[in-house]
Amino acid sequence: MNTASPTQTAISVDRAMSRRLLTDKLFEKLMTVGGLSVIVAVSAIFVYLVSVVVPLFMPPGIDHRAQFATPGGNAQATLTLTGEEQREIGSRVGAGGAITFFKFASGETIGQVQVPVPEGVRITSAETGERRSFSQAFGLSDGRVLLVKQSFSVSFPNNKRVITPALAYPVGEAPLALDPQGRAIQLIGMQQSDDGSTIAAVTEDGRLLLSAVNISNNAMTGETKSEVQSSEIANPPAGIRQLVVEAKQRELYVLHGDAKLARYNISDKSNPKLLETVELAKGQKVTALTMLSGGYSLIVGTDKGELSQWFLVRTEGANFSMTRIRDFKPMPAAVTALAPEFFRKGFIVGDAAGNLGSYFATSQRLLFVEKLSDKPLTVLGVPPRGNGYLAQDEAGRVYTAAVDNHYPEVSFSSLWSKVWYESYEEPDYVWQSSASNADFEPKFSLAPLTYGTIKAATYAMLVAMPLAILGAIFTAYFMTQRMREIVKPSIEVMAALPTVVLGFLAGLWLAPLVENNLAGVLMSLLLLPAAMVLASFVWHLMPRSLVERVGLGWEAALLMPIVALAIWGFFQLGHPIEAAFFGGDLPHWLSNTAGISFEQRNSLVVGIAMGFAVTPTIFSIAEDAIFSVPKSLTSGSLALGATPWQTMMGVVLLTASPGIFSAVMIGLGRAVGETMIVLMATGNTAVMDFSMFSGFRTLSANIGVEMPEAGVGETHYRLLFLSALVLFAFTFLVNTLAELIRQRLREKYSTI
Repeated sequence: MNTASPTQTAISVDRAMSRRLLTDKLFEKLMTVGGLSVIVAVSAIFVYLVSVVVPLFMPPGIDHRAQFATPGGNAQATLTLTGEEQREIGSRVGAGGAITFFKFASGETIGQVQVPVPEGVRITSAETGERRSFSQAFGLSDGRVLLVKQSFSVSFPNNKRVITPALAYPVGEAPLALDPQGRAIQLIGMQQSDDGSTIAAVTEDGRLLLSAVNISNNAMTGETKSEVQSSEIANPPAGIRQLVVEAKQRELYVLHGDAKLARYNISDKSNPKLLETVELAKGQKVTALTMLSGGYSLIVGTDKGELSQWFLVRTEGANFSMTRIRDFKPMPAAVTALAPEFFRKGFIVGDAAGNLGSYFATSQRLLFVEKLSDKPLTVLGVPPRGNGYLAQDEAGRVYTAAVDNHYPEVSFSSLWSKVWYESYEEPDYVWQSSASNADFEPKFSLAPLTYGTIKAATYAMLVAMPLAILGAIFTAYFMTQRMREIVKPSIEVMAALPTVVLGFLAGLWLAPLVENNLAGVLMSLLLLPAAMVLASFVWHLMPRSLVERVGLGWEAALLMPIVALAIWGFFQLGHPIEAAFFGGDLPHWLSNTAGISFEQRNSLVVGIAMGFAVTPTIFSIAEDAIFSVPKSLTSGSLALGATPWQTMMGVVLLTASPGIFSAVMIGLGRAVGETMIVLMATGNTAVMDFSMFSGFRTLSANIGVEMPEAGVGETHYRLLFLSALVLFAFTFLVNTLAELIRQRLREKYSTI
C-alpha cells in the first residue's frame, strides 16, 4: 500500500488552498463586476429617462432674429402680420387693402396684391378672422363688406420646394351689401369657414348690424347654395371699441366703454339676443382683446399690463356665464397688441415699452419676455406652427425670429394641480391625450395616473399582506414539516403564473362574477376572518381524543374545506340579502340610490387579482425570514415558560422583522409596477376616486397603452417617459427608505 509522504501531503494541501484562494478571488471579482454592472445599468436607465424628460421644462430657444422696414411701405397702417407654416414667407395686410408677401427672414418683398375695392369707394375698417382661416374683412364707405382669404400653395418643380401665395374670395369678388342705408362701416368683426361667414359691423351712425352667408352643398348634385341672413341689433351699447365673432359663429362679443363686454347669442342671425354684460377689469382700461385658437377663450390685456383669460362656464340649468378663469404674469407696460397661435392655446403680447411676451394659457406659463424696441408694439403675428413671431412697432420697424417652442403646455401646475380647461365647469385633474377632432386640447395631468397607481398598490396590499404574512407565520412556525414541504413550493409556483393570464381571468371571469355576486363577495371579505375564528373556537371545544388524532401542525388542512364552505355559504346568502334590502341588484342600488358609481371592472376586482399575484412574493420571503430564526432562541423562550404564541410574538417576529419588512416592500414594488392586470381589469379610466367600486388608470398601464401611438419627440411621448421617471423615482425612494428601516430593525433586534 502506497502512502504519501508528509512533504507530498503538505504540497497537496498548499495546492488545494491556492486553488481555493484563486477561486475565491475570481468569484469576488465576478461579483464586484456584476454589482457594478447593475449599478451602471440602473444609472444609465435613469440618465436616459432624464434626457428625454428635461426638454419639457427648458425655456424656448429664440434665434435667427431679424428686423427691417415695413414690407410694402408705410402708406397704409398694418392690419395683420402672419406667415405660412414653413416660416419662409410672411404676409402683411394693410388697412387699405394692400396685401404684401415678403421673405420672413429678411423682409424682402416678393409681391403685392390690392384687394378689388370698387371705384369711388374707400376702406373704412378692417378686421381679421380666426388665424387659421387666413381671412380678412374690409368694411367700405358705402356700407358694403369685402371678404378676402389668403392661401399658400406648395409645389416641387425640379425637386425644389416653391411656396406660392394667392388670394381667394369666399363670397365672391363683389363686395357684400351689409347696410341697406349705405353708411360707412366704422368697426367690423368677422369669422369665415367652409360652412359660411358671419360679419358684425358698426356703422358711422352707431347702428350694430349682423349678417351671415350660409353655404350648403348638395351631396347628390354637387350644387352649392348660399343664403344670406341679416339683422340689426337693437339698443347697442354706447362707445363700442371692438367686435369679436366667436369661431363657431354662434356668439358675438362687443367691447365697449373702458372694460365692459356684452355677449350676444347670434345662432339665429335674424334674431340676436343679449345674454349678459360683464366687466373685464375694474379700475383699468382694456387695451387689447383677442380670441384664442378654438374660439372658446378671450384673452384680455389692460393699460396696466395685466392679462387674463375668460371663457364660458355652465351655471344653473343650461345657462352659461362669462368667467375670469386665470391671470398671467403682467407685462412691464400697458398691453398694446395681442396675437393668438393658430392651433395651440398660446399667444404673444406686445406692450407700450416695446417688450414682446409669449404665454401659454392652459399651463398659465410665461415662456419669455424679449425687449424688441423702444417704441410700442402695435401689430403681432405668429406662423401657423407657432415656431416664430412677427412684430411691428409704432415706428414701422418689423421684427421676426424663429422660436423653438415645442412644449409650452407643460408646467408643474398643469401636471400636478387642478386645471380649469375650456368648457369645464370647474378645475379638475384630467389625463386625455387624444381625441377625434383638431379642436381638441390635450390634457396632461399626471395626478390621476399617480393616484391610480397608489390606489392599485393599496388595494393589492390590503389583500396580499394579511394572507401572505399570516400564512408565512403559520407555515414557518406552526405547520408540520411534511405539510410545509407541500404548501411552500405550491405557493411559490403561483409567482410564476404570467400576469397577463391573471389579467385575462380578472377581466373576463372575476369581474362578472363579482358583479353578479357582489353581496356575497363583500360578506366573504368582511366575515371570512370571523368564520375562521369561530371554526378555531369550535375545534378548541372538540373532545381531546378527537383532537389528538390530528397531528400537530395539520390543523390548516382541516381549515381549507371550512373556508371553501364559508365562501360558498356567503355567496348563497348574498342573493336573498340583495333581494330583501337592495331591490335584487346591489350594483344598481349603489349607482342609483346610494350615489356610488359602480363599474364592473373596478378596484375590488383588481385588488383581488393583484393580491393573488403579489401574495407569493411576500409569502416566500417572509416565510424564509421566519423559518431562519435560530431554533436556540425559540427553544430558550419555551424553556423559560413562554407559550408558543408568546414565543412567536415576542421572539420570532421581532427577530424576523427585517426580512418581513423587506418582503412587504418588495411586494409593494411589485404592485406599483404591475401593468397587465390593471390594464385588463380596471377599465383604464383616469379618475381621482378611491372607491373600491370605481376603476382607475395607473402610470405603468398608461405607458403600455399609449406609447405605441405617441409621436416620437412630441409632448405626449416625453410625458410618458416622465411617467416612467416618476415610477423609477418612487420605487427608488421606497426601496431606499425600506433598506434604512430594515437596517435599523436588524440593529435593534440583533441582540435578542
